[in-house]
Amino acid sequence: MFAPFVIQIDHILGHQRFIRLRGKAIAIHIQVINQFCDRMGVDRSCRQHLIKTAHHNGQKMGLMI
Repeated sequence: MFAPFVIQIDHILGHQRFIRLRGKAIAIHIQVINQFCDRMGVDRSCRQHLIKTAHHNGQKMGLMI
């Protein structure tokens, strides 16, 4: 779904810069998940499942090339 867009951004920024940017975005996303879980009182195992699900969904959507 997003793969063509992600590939274009990779070409525009250069692969190394793109990888750094993607890593920062993933880290921010994990922080948001953690903050949500803290506020809602979600236990550690459920939190890990949410992070794995987010990673899997990113792969399916073409964001993890």
